[in-house]
Amino acid sequence: MFNRKEFIKATALGLLPLNVLKAKSGPVQTGKKPVVVSTWRTGVRANEAAWQILDKGGYALDAVEAGVKVEEANPKNSTVGYGGRPDRDGNVTLDACVMDENGECGSVAFLQDIKHPVSVARKVMTDTPHAMLVGEGARQFALSQGFEKENLLTPVAEKEWKKWLETSEYQLEVNIENHDTIGMLALDKDGRLCGACTTSGAAYKMHGRVGDSPIIGAGLFIDPKFGGAVATGAGEEVIKTAGCHLVVEMMRAGHSPEEACKIAIQRIIERDSSNKKDTQVGYIALNKEGVYGGYSIVKGFDVSVCNADGNRAEPTSHLN
Repeated sequence: MFNRKEFIKATALGLLPLNVLKAKSGPVQTGKKPVVVSTWRTGVRANEAAWQILDKGGYALDAVEAGVKVEEANPKNSTVGYGGRPDRDGNVTLDACVMDENGECGSVAFLQDIKHPVSVARKVMTDTPHAMLVGEGARQFALSQGFEKENLLTPVAEKEWKKWLETSEYQLEVNIENHDTIGMLALDKDGRLCGACTTSGAAYKMHGRVGDSPIIGAGLFIDPKFGGAVATGAGEEVIKTAGCHLVVEMMRAGHSPEEACKIAIQRIIERDSSNKKDTQVGYIALNKEGVYGGYSIVKGFDVSVCNADGNRAEPTSHLN
């Protein structure tokens, strides 16, 4: 919380966005913990694995890792892990990151041949002095840690890629009403808030392309005192606005999780108004009280939530 001198200094220097000054005051919202939230309706299945850990008093980081690994191993999910659609050269490349309750983080990008990039990202955080490893370096690290080399291109994904090659008309695909990343946040009974994000990225992307998912502050961000956020959708737009960092800063300024997500969505449109027509980005956020919320550009984005009230998908508010 700013004192009077700090507030005057910050506003004089232009360090506080206008939205901070408009944060509503009122009664503190209360949520329930433990709780886990994730992106899209497919998150319901992932939440089940996370909840098995949280319901037994387990650690939030264990929960989010176990949760997103469900989709990383699901060959029917064409946007995450095994079965993910390849780049234009036919290579499945994966990105993932994690953050813990202390703000520590680990990330991998452009990782090939390893089914569970989220677990490699956690190893980067716990077993190296680094925050991010990419490409061949990330793969060699994973192999050195005992991860198995696997072919991640399924027959279905290979068939679709070959069909795409017949036209080779590249346009960045972002699903409006379907999953394209899984991001997850969990708050355990001890108040530890952790997050994870994992994806195979945009289908038929240029070789070497990396989106927002493994980038701390873009695809995922956690402030140990205030809350966390994860993103999904057009990764380039999230990166350009440091989306999840913005969401969390708005919660720090006093906004609810949903209000904070809305501000970050509006920032994308303010930067480029054409994004309002044909771009989908969605954010979900969870604060330290267990209150969650989400917001997207286009209708069709859901937040999956599991707490003592059950496991369900809920539609988020949206701009269009």
